[in-house]
Amino acid sequence: MRKIPKILVVDDDPDIVEILRYNLSLAGYEVKSASNGKECIKKAKLFLPQIILLDVMMPEMDGIEACSLLQKIPSLVNTRVIFLSARNEEYTQLSAFDAGADDYISKPVKPKILLKKITSIIKRINAVNKHEDIIKLDNIIIDRNKFLIIKNDVEIYLPKKEFELLFLLASQPGNVFTRDQIMNKVWGSEIIVGDRTIDVHIRKLREKIGDLCFKTIKGVGYKFIQ
Repeated sequence: MRKIPKILVVDDDPDIVEILRYNLSLAGYEVKSASNGKECIKKAKLFLPQIILLDVMMPEMDGIEACSLLQKIPSLVNTRVIFLSARNEEYTQLSAFDAGADDYISKPVKPKILLKKITSIIKRINAVNKHEDIIKLDNIIIDRNKFLIIKNDVEIYLPKKEFELLFLLASQPGNVFTRDQIMNKVWGSEIIVGDRTIDVHIRKLREKIGDLCFKTIKGVGYKFIQ
């Protein structure tokens, strides 16, 4: 039996929650809601949604902080976060992606576009689940099931986007991945991600995995060195 995808809607505006709940339920998704970041984390641990629709500005805990905390919960490593916000400043969107967001949609939300993006993310999740889950190199093991890296017998845990970027690069050591390829495979072709976001994630990986593991190909992209 096909499992019904679960979506958690997090917004302090009850009218927006009701509109999203109606459209998502009509499209066949199981939907629950929360009104702030703290409630989001509490409900997400119990509900285990595939996707969280998350507002930025909320009482008690904003969406950026909530997203950062969600990345650290082992049971939610496969959960994807889409921000829905009336704030369109570049720095807010970059902060959202740096916190681990998969997409950022400006309000007012158009239900048909939102459903299209959700369908695309669900397809990516299913495609990832069909691929090889473990990469074994000389001194490093990358386990996609556990979102775990073991390097020289030391366990390293990464936020989802950092992990997915590492997994992509390490899947073909020595192969150069262009920025466009990285954007499409890690963030999705329908999402606009600036070069700065990719560079920030590479910098964080160098700090955690080792600077010598990653080589910058100027004007092209990056590659993983075994």
